Amino acid sequence: MEGHHHGKTEVAARSGSNKSGLVLRVLALILTLAASIVVVTNKQSKVVPLKVFDSLPPVNLPVSAKWHYLSAVLYFLVTNATSCGYAAVSLLLTAANRDGKSKHLRILIFVLDAFMVALLFSGIGAASAVGILGYHGNSHVQWKKVCNVFGKFCHQMVASIGLSLLGSVAFLFLVMLPLISSA
Repeated sequence: MEGHHHGKTEVAARSGSNKSGLVLRVLALILTLAASIVVVTNKQSKVVPLKVFDSLPPVNLPVSAKWHYLSAVLYFLVTNATSCGYAAVSLLLTAANRDGKSKHLRILIFVLDAFMVALLFSGIGAASAVGILGYHGNSHVQWKKVCNVFGKFCHQMVASIGLSLLGSVAFLFLVMLPLISSA
């Protein structure tokens, strides 16, 4: 009788974690997709005055900030697009394996979920490092800040990093979910 009761509890816990897992996968997919879209639509052009000589008036120079100008932002986009694609595939595989009978698939998805957390965190770190340089500059190497000129571009990158961070937290919860439900 006690073993029978324990079996029902385990099935109910697995069912609850499956629903939570599906919700978290959908959330991860939406957030990483949104982060990717925000990045690829991010560009800003400005005309900035450039003083060549003190005796001459400044020359107005058109300049642009685009996401593909910075390799760290390109890497950030690739990490989000990869995680989004994986979220879509894993969502389908998880839904197809609702009963949880394929242990190998569960283990593979668990490992890949953990990999997505690491991948997204690395992309977030790369984009954040470049963003901090853009916001503050670096006086030691004479790099000027650019976010005072390209404010919209910088704000859009911050929004994308925030979305990606939430997506990585969703993947982190997916990694933690089996550990919590088995406790």
